[in-house]
Amino acid sequence: MREQDRVQVEVFSSRMTGQILSGESPVELIELYTEYSGRMRLLPEWILSGAVVGLQGGTDKVLDVYDELEALGTPVAALWLQAWVGQRATSFGTQLWWNWELDEDHYPGWDRLREQLESDDVRLMTYIGPWLADDVKKNHRRNLFEEAARKGYLVKNREGEPYRVKTTDFSAACVDLTNPEARDWIKDVIKEELIGNGASGWMADFGEGLPYDAVLFSSAEPKSYHHRYAEEWARVNREVISEAGRGEDIVFFNRSGYTNSSRYSTLFWVGDQLVDWDEHDGIKSAVTGLLSSGLSGYSFEHSDIGGYTAIDNFLLKYHRSKELLMRWIELGAFTVVFRTHEGNRPKVNHQIYSDRETLRHFDRFAKVYAAWKPYRMELVKKASETGIPVVRHPFIHYPNDPEVLGLTYQYMVGPEFMVAPVLDPGSDSVEIYLPAGKWVHLWTGERYGLPRRGAYEAVPAPIGEPAVFYKEGSAEGTRFREELERRELL
Repeated sequence: MREQDRVQVEVFSSRMTGQILSGESPVELIELYTEYSGRMRLLPEWILSGAVVGLQGGTDKVLDVYDELEALGTPVAALWLQAWVGQRATSFGTQLWWNWELDEDHYPGWDRLREQLESDDVRLMTYIGPWLADDVKKNHRRNLFEEAARKGYLVKNREGEPYRVKTTDFSAACVDLTNPEARDWIKDVIKEELIGNGASGWMADFGEGLPYDAVLFSSAEPKSYHHRYAEEWARVNREVISEAGRGEDIVFFNRSGYTNSSRYSTLFWVGDQLVDWDEHDGIKSAVTGLLSSGLSGYSFEHSDIGGYTAIDNFLLKYHRSKELLMRWIELGAFTVVFRTHEGNRPKVNHQIYSDRETLRHFDRFAKVYAAWKPYRMELVKKASETGIPVVRHPFIHYPNDPEVLGLTYQYMVGPEFMVAPVLDPGSDSVEIYLPAGKWVHLWTGERYGLPRRGAYEAVPAPIGEPAVFYKEGSAEGTRFREELERRELL
């Protein structure tokens, strides 16, 4: 999509401003760029220690699944309960009530649940967005839409009314982050309703939907503020945890961002993929998102294990299969955060608890993920200092190898590990490119590769043994393999 002898940048404007960064290597360029855009802060150890298990359905359902994981000894860092505000059934599936307060009917005994998890050193995580629905559940204590509308805190339309946007079967409006009082108000909601109810983190969703014809408090042009809104939403969440004195402990994760989002956000995920193998919006696109975002300064990225969007109607069906979930579990175990999602239609999706085989597979890879924690912590620290992503395209380390430029769906974890996840149904092998040198197969200890030039290798990759290699002589690779042996995972 460009001329061979030049790089061309165009904007549809009479004026363009910017800067050109010059470096001797991809590593140097990423360091220079993130010095400008902002680097992500060190993640707390707790979220790097085990699985973040996404569950919906209320207290009894959560405890039933948690008891199964506990019986297996699965390392669990947190339970992510996005439905803490209650659930509604819509044409899209199972959605939340966008009125950010605890639904004590859906989660009776919330405090007891939190205390039980605390005794096991497991955190609670929840969910919020900058949008407020204009209807509320019957058992509400506060009507946040009504509060915000009355105080003038919502983005308005040209008639001066809250700008309602239809989303599936209900409408919502977003908080006007250009209004200092509105920012303080939504920050108070987060402090009182999320942190006040014991959340150690949350999905800070959306941020990308500001209408182009909206009217903002600051009189900013909405077309130019559109991308900034996502950045400011991350900034609001960052300010909340700093003001609450929890800046080094709470983790929130965003799916949308802009130039300086990495300066504010603690973590990103790569959006709502279909529960499918697709390259445009399935498991393959999750790998694409991980790699491209890493080059753009988003050092800490992960995906919904299993994908999110299921479709269930007479014209089109996308239901998460057991095989897809198992392969996505393997992919997730070699990213910075290992987090599952039941999806928008939990009942049609295969889940980690759907059968014993899947649960044991999940347990095994949660333990694999835990086994490389020391290296992950080292990479996270390095990323906070330099901006170099934990999951990275091989180009970052092998920019002069022409074969590396064509690699699409394999990646490195730090400079030591090479991963080629299985991304096609029915496959029990993959082709992986190994740059010059000898590489050790994680599961068998066999050596692959050529000393002086790169080589493509066909590698067995049955379920349970995705293609993962480390450089021969790597202290981290050797330690990882020894830890897997100690845990009886090989």
